[in-house]
Amino acid sequence: MIKTLHRILLWPMLLLASLPLAAQDTFVFSPQWSAQAQFAGYYAALENGFYQEEGLDVKIVHPNTVRDLELLLTEGASDATTLPLMQALVLVDQGIQLVNILQTSMNNATVIVSRRGKNPLDQHGARVGTWQAGFDQIAICVNKILGLNYEWVPFAANVNLFISGALDATLAMSYNEYNLLLQAGAEIHEENVYRFSEHGYNIQDDGVYMTLEAYRKDPDRAERFARASRRGWEWAAEHPEETLDLVMEYVERNHIATNRVLQQLMLEEILNLQVDARTGQREFRLVPEMVRMATGLMMEADLISSPIGYYDLIAR
Repeated sequence: MIKTLHRILLWPMLLLASLPLAAQDTFVFSPQWSAQAQFAGYYAALENGFYQEEGLDVKIVHPNTVRDLELLLTEGASDATTLPLMQALVLVDQGIQLVNILQTSMNNATVIVSRRGKNPLDQHGARVGTWQAGFDQIAICVNKILGLNYEWVPFAANVNLFISGALDATLAMSYNEYNLLLQAGAEIHEENVYRFSEHGYNIQDDGVYMTLEAYRKDPDRAERFARASRRGWEWAAEHPEETLDLVMEYVERNHIATNRVLQQLMLEEILNLQVDARTGQREFRLVPEMVRMATGLMMEADLISSPIGYYDLIAR
């Protein structure tokens, strides 16, 4: 009798084990740049099965340029990307309806690093390096508002122009090029670094964006992706060493020239930038006041043609 009962109980379990896994929704996610610790939370969400638990088969595809991102989104080859708030506003002003489904950064990471002994704001007409891919809207706004008359010199993805002396100053992200300069041996003093976040221009950077059309096709799928991504970032904050191991796997897989020290510094700074200074918490939300500030600055600098409101960017 006991053996018979055991068979009766075991049979449904064996049957379930033999069935294929439930179908999962494919979701293609394209971070705005090459593989690095800037996107560690998404790697953590994928490798820890957080997306799978939400019924998502997530593919992380790194593009090379902002134009690639725009095409990936508008042509439907990608479901979502990461963008700084101001970059997203530029695309919305160009007629691409975007919505923010998750905000990770609470602070601005852009800095201007000047040559030794010079204050960036005292260098009117200076030759200043900027990224070919964009992401420089905050600097363009401040340049115009303060009448600095900088001459912008595009660079690709390294600090060679600055190190060689071809530039008077360069834009840098506090989590990336700033550390590259230090590792390259540049002598940098704080009085030679202008941090926009400390001068009334603390406008949020990275958030996750989708086209409004893609979001409305399946809001639940988008929300599941956002929920799992947030879990990934929370896990990364709690497990920095394990997260760094994942990052190094991704950079090696994508043949990115970097090292563990740089990626560790990047991860630490990215996690710091996610903390709201007012609350000390990772809030994962777009702040209405920051949208208003960004829109006002960008209109004053003629980077966008009309105001874009907070509710224009919120998934609904």
